[in-house]
Amino acid sequence: MKKHRHKRIIISGGGTGGHIFPAIAIANALKKLDPEIKILFVGAKGRMEMERVPAAGYEIVGLDIQGIQRKSIFKNLMLPFKLIGSIMKSLRIIRDFKPNAAVGVGGYASGPLLYAASLKKVPYLIQEQNSYAGVTNKKLGKKAKKICVAYDGMERFFPSDKIVITGNPIRRESVDIAGKREQGLEWAKLSGDKKTIFITGGSLGARTLNKSVLANIDKIIAADVQLIWQTGKHYYPDIMESFRGKVHPNIRVMEFVDRMDLAYAAADIIISRAGGTISELCVVGKPVILVPSPNVAEDHQTTNAMSLVAKDAAIFVADKDAQAQLMDVALELLNDKEKQKILSENISKLALPDADETIAKEVIQITG
Repeated sequence: MKKHRHKRIIISGGGTGGHIFPAIAIANALKKLDPEIKILFVGAKGRMEMERVPAAGYEIVGLDIQGIQRKSIFKNLMLPFKLIGSIMKSLRIIRDFKPNAAVGVGGYASGPLLYAASLKKVPYLIQEQNSYAGVTNKKLGKKAKKICVAYDGMERFFPSDKIVITGNPIRRESVDIAGKREQGLEWAKLSGDKKTIFITGGSLGARTLNKSVLANIDKIIAADVQLIWQTGKHYYPDIMESFRGKVHPNIRVMEFVDRMDLAYAAADIIISRAGGTISELCVVGKPVILVPSPNVAEDHQTTNAMSLVAKDAAIFVADKDAQAQLMDVALELLNDKEKQKILSENISKLALPDADETIAKEVIQITG
């Protein structure tokens, strides 16, 4: 293979862990392909990426950009000015850094940066994580060199000759679960003799899942099943307060799970939202119940979930029905070994564990 030296790549986007972790995975894969490569991240000020990216060892520049604020008309009045300001700053970043290519992973910063790249004739690649492309990516897709996708049927949104099915990059350490069940149960201080549910709503999307657990806590305890419950930072204090310091020994409440591999390994079934985490769940290969968040653009999580349901690779529970139905569905699944086997086999067939390396090769290719 031809040696590419001193390439310079900008990776833009973020906002949630679902965007940031794949972005870092792509950066790591690029470094593996070419240790001399120079990588600069561009994110949104005040968002998660401004902490997570430096912690992963990469430099990041922040744009003063936001999404549409549903609760504040005044804040939306500032949006056009922030957008123009972010495009101007992106043009300056491109002028100073002189990238050979740019990568957009989604999130607020991705749009202005890729638009600026198109103005400066910098080749760019879009990593579209969802089965439903948003307005920004659809527009940017027209001038993209490549569009890396995780789902079939994306020709609805993008020119078919630019699409490459790569899957979404995953955190490899999170899916390394082989032989770790006992270690996982020990880590969570749970028993090896009982069935275990892992429930995770990510950092932002946990509200409905938390309410569903709280509303059915007596039912869970009566069934004598175990729960590893990631609540999210925002909700943790109130949830712990509701227990008044007396959490049942079958239930492990965590603000944030820093060892996803152990949580996945300990679980018999997993309850999750339906964003970027789906790619991890396919590699993990456990039976999954998906509760798509309705608070996302174009309701793309429902589309993501239904693409798995159509292949009998996951069970779907609507957000509006979760409080009434989710725990009943979970307990029923725990007692249905045959259904667990079918779900497990079918979701495993969708796994694309080397997405980060495949995308990194596409990025190197578009640099010329």
